[in-house]
Amino acid sequence: MRNSLLEVTPVIPTSLSRLPELAANLFFSWHRPTRALFEDLDPELWKQTNGNPRLVLRCVNQGTLERCARDELYLARYHLALETLEAYLRVGAPTGEEPLVAYFCAEYGFHESFPIYSGGLGVLAGDYCKAASDGRAANFVAVGLLYEQGYFTQTVDNDGVQHAEYRERDPRDLPVEPVRKSGEWLKVAVRIAGREVIARLWKAQVGRVPVYLLDTNCAENIPSDRDITHRLYGGDESTRVRQEMILGIGGLRALRALGVQPGVWHLNEGHAAFLILELLREHLAQGLPFNAALEAVAAGCVFTTHTPVAAGHDAFGLELMVAHFGDFVRELGVPVERVLELARSPSAPGLFNMTRLALNGTRHVNGVSRIHGAVSARLCADQWPEVRPEDNPVGFVTNGVHVPTFLHQTWMDFFDRELGREWRERLRDPEFWSALERVPDERYWATAQEVKRLQREYERKGLSPAQLRHVTRFLDPQRPGVLTLGFARRFATYKRATLLLRDRARLARLVNNPERPVVLLFAGKAHPADEPGKHVLRELRQLMMSQEFMGRIIFLEDYDLQLARSLVSGVDVWLNNPIAPLEASGTSGIKAAINGRLNLSILDGWWAEGWMQDNGWGIPPANVQDPERRDALEAELILGTLEEEVLPLYYARDEGGYPGAWVKRSKRAMMTVIPGFNMRRVLFDYTRGLYQPAVAQYRRLAANAFSGARTLADWKTRARQAWSKVSLKQLTDVARDLPRGERLRLRVAAGLNGLAPADVRVEFVARRLLPEADLVPPALSSYGQPPRAGVWHAAFSATEEQDTDGAVIFALDVEPQECGQFRTEVRIYPWHELLSHPYELGLMKWL
Repeated sequence: MRNSLLEVTPVIPTSLSRLPELAANLFFSWHRPTRALFEDLDPELWKQTNGNPRLVLRCVNQGTLERCARDELYLARYHLALETLEAYLRVGAPTGEEPLVAYFCAEYGFHESFPIYSGGLGVLAGDYCKAASDGRAANFVAVGLLYEQGYFTQTVDNDGVQHAEYRERDPRDLPVEPVRKSGEWLKVAVRIAGREVIARLWKAQVGRVPVYLLDTNCAENIPSDRDITHRLYGGDESTRVRQEMILGIGGLRALRALGVQPGVWHLNEGHAAFLILELLREHLAQGLPFNAALEAVAAGCVFTTHTPVAAGHDAFGLELMVAHFGDFVRELGVPVERVLELARSPSAPGLFNMTRLALNGTRHVNGVSRIHGAVSARLCADQWPEVRPEDNPVGFVTNGVHVPTFLHQTWMDFFDRELGREWRERLRDPEFWSALERVPDERYWATAQEVKRLQREYERKGLSPAQLRHVTRFLDPQRPGVLTLGFARRFATYKRATLLLRDRARLARLVNNPERPVVLLFAGKAHPADEPGKHVLRELRQLMMSQEFMGRIIFLEDYDLQLARSLVSGVDVWLNNPIAPLEASGTSGIKAAINGRLNLSILDGWWAEGWMQDNGWGIPPANVQDPERRDALEAELILGTLEEEVLPLYYARDEGGYPGAWVKRSKRAMMTVIPGFNMRRVLFDYTRGLYQPAVAQYRRLAANAFSGARTLADWKTRARQAWSKVSLKQLTDVARDLPRGERLRLRVAAGLNGLAPADVRVEFVARRLLPEADLVPPALSSYGQPPRAGVWHAAFSATEEQDTDGAVIFALDVEPQECGQFRTEVRIYPWHELLSHPYELGLMKWL
């Protein structure tokens, strides 16, 4: 009995009997009135449970519940919350017209009380599920892992040393329920390293969206297998492989056991790529040849990469893979080398690369911002070796945020009054949001300051009361007029948390100016194994306690979703200064901007598309090779902008006592960022640009007993075998000068090495040099865009003629589309009507 836990739970009064129902749906994570019902039961208990409704209900005083059951105002709020949830769940049932999307991710950040996330990837996945729930025709299911410990809780001592504490989570405390079938807990088996590993299934309800989570803490498993899902991103390489097998293979089998039949499989990062092998197993079991099965599988899969550096991609030793997958490969009935080849990167052939597996097993690939799409195209360029990176199949959909989660309630009430309640359904409409210009500046400014006041309840652990008062003396909620800058994110070195500290004397002068004071708030966790990141944190903490920065630089512990919501709405300026182009997207600045806060950030990730000159400050990356020189130049630009533009704008007061120019810029931040970078827009772009094409492509290949998949696989084999000896020869020169109205006529001879003329496409391409063409892709998404002006494509036609060596002669007869000076080329590449992307083979030759 020593140290055993006894829990005495209250009995919920009949009039409040559905409180557990409100606690069980993660709708509460973005519906503040529902959260407030639990917080108001016992605000101190709410804090102690990290905002956990279920735990509050189990530990709250019986008298408190009975008092609330007699409180007419509380009962009215309770009934309104129930009615809101019921109405929300009724609207937008799937019609079947939209494809059922199965979304796989290793982490999800729904709410701070449900810690199965570590950072941006998880928060993005959580926001995406919420947006799918909000969609009126949502047809979406998500799959992940239920970790006992999740990510760590952070404390930082007075020396600045980070301490990571991992806490066990009782599933009873989490918004999950066991999934049962015929009364039995649904479990799936995955054979790993010669033994059956059992995973049981849980369901979290996120509004209308079910999220299925697997864990292996089952009595049937040996201790090492029970620990597979013990800790998020924990353990050695073998643990990571086993986690990803449970996620990809076990997750797919769980959906099959439930009778769920997705039309699209979305891999959010490479952790889930083993589901490709499970889909292959299913298709091979139907009698398909391996290559045809791969074509069918890849047609229906979407892969989103979030990693801008090769080192960030999971890669495992081949011996480890063979040891874990031996039985699985034998079931596939193909040589093990054929499976290993699917994940072999030319730059590291001795490793099983999960990103490479995803690239080979999907035909729809995207990065998460315009810059990141280009970076990813270059990073993965050897997948399509003869195609220029800018032409290869990697596209992009720029990230966004779930506005109801991160927009402060005071702003929501403000929008209800000033814009009307329909703003929630007009998130993607720029014209609607332009109405903010007509809102009186004084009312807008008063609301912004009210939000700032409400978010000043920061706690500091490890400080005496006297130290706490001294450190936070400029964060007086009654005096919100001090310019406050926020920097909060993972403390990876490339994010450069201490960049502004390079010139400490200048920074000290800026922040200590009594006429224009500044406070800098920092928050973030360093990975426990990231020693350079932990060093940055120590430097910040020590600086915070120094005489020159005491009260001006404040580090806030244990950065999580709750602290993130407070910071993005409660500061004036959001800082982000990564080393470009290493910020795949970043979304914290979006969260700040939707709350009217201004970004002062390096033009990388989303901000390179979001900056409009008048909605914040964009810092161009320094174009130098030396890292020290780069950091010095960019720090100087940021400090200079802060001193010469930000501070004067903020502290300049109009006759009404508010900074009119600042308010105008703040409104512009909301007006431009809300419609462009909300998660509803992101989901729309994925649906139109990736999901619908994937569904259509799979149907084409699967029709008539997968005849399309068989045809395409056979054709690709022939094209690859013939390609090395395919040749292209120019028979007529391109005229140097061509008067407008005359036709361009060209002839080339293509040696096809046994391929038919219909197996290739010969193409003329002209890129305009003068007037110089703007070839930068459009913002937000590369999908569904019209042809770019300044690039002119024209297809050659095969003639009946042959050259002396038997090569087929192709001819072009076309009128130029515009005047100017062009760089021209002629190219040939394999082509088939069943391809998902015209260049997906990665084969191309030029003249």
